[in-house]
Amino acid sequence: MKEKKHINIPIFIPHLGCPNDCAFCNQRSISGRTHFDIWDVRRQIEDALSTAGERESEIAFFGGSFTGIDRSLMTSLLDIAEEYVKAGKVGSIRLSTRPDYVDEEILDILGKYSVKTIELGIQSASDKVLTASKRGHALSDTVNACKLIRERGFNLVGQMMIGLPSSDEKSEIETAKLICELGASEARIYPIVILKNTHLVTMVENGEYTPLTESELVSRSASVLSVFRENGVKVLRIGLHSGTELNSGDEIACGYYHPAMGELVEGELYFRELEKRITALESPKTVTVTVPRGDLSKAIGQNGRNRARLTEKLGLVALKFKEGTDLSVEKE
Repeated sequence: MKEKKHINIPIFIPHLGCPNDCAFCNQRSISGRTHFDIWDVRRQIEDALSTAGERESEIAFFGGSFTGIDRSLMTSLLDIAEEYVKAGKVGSIRLSTRPDYVDEEILDILGKYSVKTIELGIQSASDKVLTASKRGHALSDTVNACKLIRERGFNLVGQMMIGLPSSDEKSEIETAKLICELGASEARIYPIVILKNTHLVTMVENGEYTPLTESELVSRSASVLSVFRENGVKVLRIGLHSGTELNSGDEIACGYYHPAMGELVEGELYFRELEKRITALESPKTVTVTVPRGDLSKAIGQNGRNRARLTEKLGLVALKFKEGTDLSVEKE
């Protein structure tokens, strides 16, 4: 039986429930919303359902820290979502929050509703990085929250960032490994975007933080993606959602941002694998690469970057790509 396609119906709650100002955070820029109106929630859900078709839907409370908002508001939102679950219009509820806003009491409340998945903003497994990023919690909070979430039977999604202050590729790989070890079934990877009106901008101006280049962000994200794939953890997204504010560049202070970051990172993994396989061939000059259907653009790389890099680095005369069933390389 063909699996139904799944969609989230996102309800953004920008910065509500979060008293902490992380160095990188500007929820207005991330969500594209400056305020929240509970009376508009049903309209948002109905609008999304009107175009959902046969796809399985899930109401998802994103932005801010859902379990840290006023209890009456939180339960009111859950009540609204639950109405749609009981009516058979959506399958479940998803929410995102911080590790230090997860405890037994919160999970007792969530357990009364059709909450299936909790996305946790882990960001880093390094206390040094968490402190430098003004995250406001410690690694121990993350470990405890993940343990409680899994013990209660919720699906756990680990969110992490690339390029935080004091981080490096090693600490990011360790973060990905920890997310896997703590029982996450899915993950999100967010290469850092330096948004206006954040402490990170001040850090850049004071010489306390140097923005990563495109190459560094893509390479480090690819290394993390590789960890998740090796451990069977599905990556839901790489990079922030490309809203109008980010696409226009008006909210970005400096550094690198690309709306198709996921494509760049997938392409980097293909580059690494193809380099390894082509190098293993004896004196290759003209090589044909076969990739699974749908992966051609990732393998060739954006604007043909993988073809160009591999041809130059490995001294190839020609590098051809075609679609097939499995990944393979052959020399002519």
